[in-house]
Amino acid sequence: MSKPLLERKNGLQILAPVMVGIVLLLLWEICFRAMNVPVFLVPKPSDIATALYSNAGMLLNSLLITLKITLLAFLMAIVIGVSVSFLFVQSRIIEACFMPYAILFQVTPIVAIAPLIIIWVPNTTLALVICAMLVAIFPILTNTTLGLRSVSSGLINLFKVNKANRWQVLTKLRIPNALPYFFSGLRISCGLALIGAVVAEFVAGTGGTSAGLAYQILQAGFQLNLPLMFAALFLITCAGLTLFVAMSMISNLFLKKWHESEMV
Repeated sequence: MSKPLLERKNGLQILAPVMVGIVLLLLWEICFRAMNVPVFLVPKPSDIATALYSNAGMLLNSLLITLKITLLAFLMAIVIGVSVSFLFVQSRIIEACFMPYAILFQVTPIVAIAPLIIIWVPNTTLALVICAMLVAIFPILTNTTLGLRSVSSGLINLFKVNKANRWQVLTKLRIPNALPYFFSGLRISCGLALIGAVVAEFVAGTGGTSAGLAYQILQAGFQLNLPLMFAALFLITCAGLTLFVAMSMISNLFLKKWHESEMV
């Protein structure tokens, strides 16, 4: 595909959803003004924008707290998930012994174990990070393990014929092969880390200067302040979208020159 055509395609991929979003917001505003829907039932986009502007300082501070928990949990999930996947690929027995426990943590609702973690871990921020990490780690662990294992047997035999040791096979063959799987796991896990952080904040109910966006949503719900609630939800959505775009850009940066998924 030629460069101008590729740039036009990329521009269309950005412009099309933005235009659809603008049209939907305009329809939302016009229809709800015409029907005179009360703000305490469903606020209009203008009401949400007003709440966002008038509470900008408080909401941005809460956003930074939620993002701090999300990013710490995401980094912890990457370190632990990749380390465990390297361990799994060394032995099928180790994987068979410990993978069921990883699945167990994944299928257990975080709202069920978050209160226990908050009780057991005295530092509230660390407890929230651990809760979010448990939600985010599984895609990284499984995708990276799959990528490390999905190596052609012919290439493995070629390395053996050339007397490559285990470290050379890992660094020269398995890790490059696993990178597309790893970055796919990152795109999934970044959103899950944000979800885990918000759910953990809901369970913890921390307020004051350490209040994240989840606490603001709870408070707005108690006060029936729906514009503020929608403003906090809007910031959470923007944060999740930003994380996903950032992971996609990092993936493109590492893979665009040699992997088919980013070359077309």
